[in-house]
Amino acid sequence: MPLCHISVPGCESQEQIEQAVREGRLLSMELELSLRCDFNCPYCYVPKASDLVNELTDEEVRDVIRQAKDLGAKRIIILGGEPMLHPRILPTLRFIRNEGLCVEMFTNGTNLSAEVAKELIDLDVRVILKMNSFDEKTQDTLTGRPGSFKIIRSAFANLKEAGYPSKSAVLAVSTIICKQNIDDLPKMWRWLRDQEIVPYFEMITPQGNANSNQWLEVEPERLHALFSEVCAIDRNEYGLAWDPQPPLLGHRCMRHLFSCLVSSHGDVFPCVGVTIPIGSIRQLALADILSTSEVMRDLKNYHNTIQGPCGTCEKKDGCYGCRGAAYQLTGNYLASDPLCWMNIERQDEITALPLLIEGIIPHRLPIRVVDHLIEVGERTAKATVTITEAMPFVAEDGTLDALVFIEMIAQTKAAHKCFRMMAAPGYSLEGFLVAVKNLKVLGTANVGDVLEIRVKETAKYGGFGIVEGTVSLNGKLLAKGEIKIWEDEGANGKHAKGAG
Repeated sequence: MPLCHISVPGCESQEQIEQAVREGRLLSMELELSLRCDFNCPYCYVPKASDLVNELTDEEVRDVIRQAKDLGAKRIIILGGEPMLHPRILPTLRFIRNEGLCVEMFTNGTNLSAEVAKELIDLDVRVILKMNSFDEKTQDTLTGRPGSFKIIRSAFANLKEAGYPSKSAVLAVSTIICKQNIDDLPKMWRWLRDQEIVPYFEMITPQGNANSNQWLEVEPERLHALFSEVCAIDRNEYGLAWDPQPPLLGHRCMRHLFSCLVSSHGDVFPCVGVTIPIGSIRQLALADILSTSEVMRDLKNYHNTIQGPCGTCEKKDGCYGCRGAAYQLTGNYLASDPLCWMNIERQDEITALPLLIEGIIPHRLPIRVVDHLIEVGERTAKATVTITEAMPFVAEDGTLDALVFIEMIAQTKAAHKCFRMMAAPGYSLEGFLVAVKNLKVLGTANVGDVLEIRVKETAKYGGFGIVEGTVSLNGKLLAKGEIKIWEDEGANGKHAKGAG
């Protein structure tokens, strides 16, 4: 399946999106029914060794669809794997339509017989069919399965025979942009437009299978040329005006403002590219997951959180690059998109992890006891520090005072908070360590040791937060405990005054 699934355009107005952001509601939800697939696409975001057990039950699927509806969603987007391999795909589609929701389904055409195509159009299912090339050899190469060209062509013929496309039953074609097909894409674009089929041409996000198949890659300059060429085709030949921007030709992806992904195991993600789990529907209600997610809040507040060139780009009112590409290439979901052609000469301005903590928090040596911020996730962070003789907490024999473990946890939490808001104008944070609970010291550290600190905020009550932390050396736990902090966000400055 494609790396980035965007619903058929024209379904959400800008006013609806802005209202959804204000009210914390959904307009759509992406749903993986299963990761089973009979193709082996070299660019697919789903890793080859995927977990196919413990997938969502029919009742769990129905329940999360109802939850999404209660949150305002008007549309459910079915992803895979390959949905047509799911034994209950047609009953699931009927259920969604009986709930009064629109449904879109991405498919490679497997099992899409004439009878199935007829039922799909009777249900007004919006079908997005995978088709990467008119050339049989190229198509089979880009699906990793001999004969896939014939499967796709047969499905296309069945859909056309059933009556696709029509006013209510949209047909779209999903195409990835790669070195093997890029020269043929303008011709393919015209062919789809002439048949009133929606073209979905998208850049590859470097994740999953794509990471081991660099032969697919296209340089940003060549991507820019393609986007400009197709933009001119639409403007001059079809009277359609749009501004070229990654990752989609002719459309824009700002799905994090109004959508989310529920995986086949119940985990909730911002999208298939931002692979940060923000919760599980098997543990919490979807509404609670979305309303408490810091990652989703940051993405919705992208005007004040996106770091680097994308954060100051003149197009940022309608574009924040591909968040998936940014996260996969930098480890930072708030980084600028390294694949955007507007950032070609500004790669050194893109904030990637690991990152020196110096300058993120106000602590200076020797008081600063964390060196690098390694990971940032949903209310979690990881940092490292190398113990040196210059630290005031080191004894003459080179051992580290165990009490400094508390400060490491507190400073890692401060770094996490400040990192998330470092792009916000006039941002400041005052913080204090209020209490320590259940601190257990299980080992010692010495000069030269590289320690790993992990923190997770487990609760938030106004300005107060509860943070669990651990300190480890080479995988061995040295200390763990819980701290209570207080944070007060102000209007001036841009650094935290300290969480410890």
